[in-house]
Amino acid sequence: MTEKHVGSLKVVKFGGTSLADAGQVEKVVNIVRSDVSRRFVVVSAPGKRHSGDIKVTDLLIACAEARCAGRNAREEAAAVVERYASIQRAMGVEEKLVQEIAEDLRRRLASDTSDKKAFMDLIKAAGEDYCARLVAAVFLKNGVRARYVNPVEAGLLVSDEYGNAVVLKESYARLAKLRNETNVVVFPGFFGGTPSGGIATFPRGGSDISGAVLAAAVRADVYENFTDVDSVFAADPRIVPNARPVSIMTYREMRELSYAGFAVFHDEAIEPVVRAGIPINIRNTNKPDAPGTMITPHRDHVSGAVVGIAGAEGFCTIFIEKYLMNREIGFGRRLLQILEEERISYEHAPSGIDNMSVILRENAFAEEVECRVLERIRDELSPDDVSVERGLALIMIVGEGMHYCVGMASRATGALAKAGVNIEMMNQGSSEISMMFGVKATDRVKAIRALYDAFF
Repeated sequence: MTEKHVGSLKVVKFGGTSLADAGQVEKVVNIVRSDVSRRFVVVSAPGKRHSGDIKVTDLLIACAEARCAGRNAREEAAAVVERYASIQRAMGVEEKLVQEIAEDLRRRLASDTSDKKAFMDLIKAAGEDYCARLVAAVFLKNGVRARYVNPVEAGLLVSDEYGNAVVLKESYARLAKLRNETNVVVFPGFFGGTPSGGIATFPRGGSDISGAVLAAAVRADVYENFTDVDSVFAADPRIVPNARPVSIMTYREMRELSYAGFAVFHDEAIEPVVRAGIPINIRNTNKPDAPGTMITPHRDHVSGAVVGIAGAEGFCTIFIEKYLMNREIGFGRRLLQILEEERISYEHAPSGIDNMSVILRENAFAEEVECRVLERIRDELSPDDVSVERGLALIMIVGEGMHYCVGMASRATGALAKAGVNIEMMNQGSSEISMMFGVKATDRVKAIRALYDAFF
């Protein structure tokens, strides 16, 4: 395969489906060989090979749970080792590597289990670590000068919050030294080392976090995120089967759409590259020649153009009504202070002169919390009426081209009315690149389809 882009530097992250078996790993090898600027490869643990399969991370969790329950976990550990052995055999890598993996897993499982969270992270982190060792060996076997790099030894320092670790700032300067590496660096995602000498894993989107941190640290020109989809689409293809692919979008557009359910990756996971202004290219491992979607700080746009429509369920609203609310100084602050003191974050707070709504995530507003909050609102704010409505979905229409464009709200509301969808709430952000509608969760799919037809 031809080599290209000699002058640039790319960090490439491969998800679990891209590393599920030997066939997928071979695709990864070809992708990296085809472009010499792909100098840093961040890997997840092998994912499912088919719908009935189990991810390696889930196999490792089963190992840890077995040990914590007092069992030896030999059977569970054997299943983990076999996943790597199957790739090793098919790719012609020395069997010694799998023996080393088996021995390392035995050592980990023999560790102290008294701190279950710390023990669980130690075991879970093995999935990415073993995958990186194996992929580096496969690269070498196929003529790619590559080196496995342990994140802890390289300086990726994280907080002691097991399962929810946060990258510490000093990591960036430490990892920056890798920029001078002449070999392809194969770097395990999902974990780092703690100040106390342990290993802690990241939350949701863990390997994406590792890839983004590494890209920012080595000042990459592009962060490529290889997964199992061709690109980002203008709407969820499961809802709109022929949804248009999006070739380019901005960070702000991605953030708005991710909030409303776009699930290519968790938007908070790629914060380091967003802050560094590094473009993100979402690509498909199974179609490596497809350009995918480029996510950039800025892009040219056409007035009125919408880039995507998304919708998420699981919201509720507190509705408060009080005559002359707008004349009562501090009303909104006192309402939000009640939520703050109850440890509840709010999503939106649209208001009128005599009423105010606060949108919350339903999973943060259990019935006992609701009773307590409503009682405080009645006692401290003396509203004329307060009520809670559950079972809402938020639908977002997003596009930089919506800025200052006349008639966008009319098109949207007309489309929803034609589809028989009642609008519970509407809000346009001050940035004017998005418009949000609250609808019944049962109308979510219908609303997305109606809006897609109106704008695309």
